[in-house]
Amino acid sequence: MIRVGVVGASGWADGSHLPALAALEAFDVTAVATTNQASADRAAAAHGVRHAFASAGELAAHPDVDLVVVSVKASQHAAVTRAALNAGKHVVSEWPLGVDAGEARELTEAATAAGVVHAVALQGHHSPSARFVADLLAEGRIGALESVALVAEGAPWGGSRILPNLVFGLDPSEGTNILTIMAGHFLAALERVAGPLAEVSARLPRTHDRVLVTGTQQTVPNATPSHVLLHGVLTSGATASVAVHGGSGPTYGGFHLKLVGSDGTLTATPAQPGMFIHWGDWDIRIGDEVLPVPDTCRTVPASVRSGPPANIAALYQEVAQAIVEGRQPHPSFETALRHHRLLAAIERSAADGIAREIS
Repeated sequence: MIRVGVVGASGWADGSHLPALAALEAFDVTAVATTNQASADRAAAAHGVRHAFASAGELAAHPDVDLVVVSVKASQHAAVTRAALNAGKHVVSEWPLGVDAGEARELTEAATAAGVVHAVALQGHHSPSARFVADLLAEGRIGALESVALVAEGAPWGGSRILPNLVFGLDPSEGTNILTIMAGHFLAALERVAGPLAEVSARLPRTHDRVLVTGTQQTVPNATPSHVLLHGVLTSGATASVAVHGGSGPTYGGFHLKLVGSDGTLTATPAQPGMFIHWGDWDIRIGDEVLPVPDTCRTVPASVRSGPPANIAALYQEVAQAIVEGRQPHPSFETALRHHRLLAAIERSAADGIAREIS
């Protein structure tokens, strides 16, 4: 049994990591931490957890914790991750790993030196739909892949309005915006299907210098992109075109993925309206043929509800197996670092107009 402490238990983890862990026999959530003791106590009571802390450091140091889940704001990921590594604990971090590639590199090096298992929650890597489409491509169902096109909604980021609890993300130093969060997840799902990007040429338009805080008359300055536009070349030689357009939400179209091969075209759209590409199931078609995702692509218990908990549960299954086998899971911090370098290449290309290779 792997004993887990969840830092940030009253936020995103409440509806994703905690339900996923509760469904898996290999894990026991023994501790939670939030920003104050009262909310930590409430989270512990809601999930039947023994220990509650207002300090990530105390949680990481507790002897009843083997693995620390980092599910706080991106700007706080580094501090919580370092506390876990200093305590010699395994780590699962939400994406992004850090606020930029430099911080991601430092955390990856520290995790390697600590000799622990480390993973990052890029949900698209464990999407049954993404896995199925990758298998179809590998089987040659559309022939040799020639081009990939993805159009996706990036709301709630990039629009003319912003929810009060997301205002912090308008500061690029927070590492939480349409490029890092939305495009970051979307590109990871695309690469899971079609393979890695080798080169990108990008633009990051900022349509709104100031945005309205929803429910108020207040506007606040915005220094983050409104849209993410890129063209690129995959390592296979296929071309890629991606447009992530910002908005104020809610999402309606979700995404449209088109894969053109030498012998056919595959398309994928959300099976449920408005779902992001890394969250739910896809409606997959080759020409007019509808291809349901087979049960063999699903590894988590049926009790795990669809959406983020299912793909996150699949990540934890991989983490548990990696701990048993004494290896790193996929995606690990190394995977996250490479992905941070992709985003850095997009930023550099957008700044100087030069196509960039992914280092």
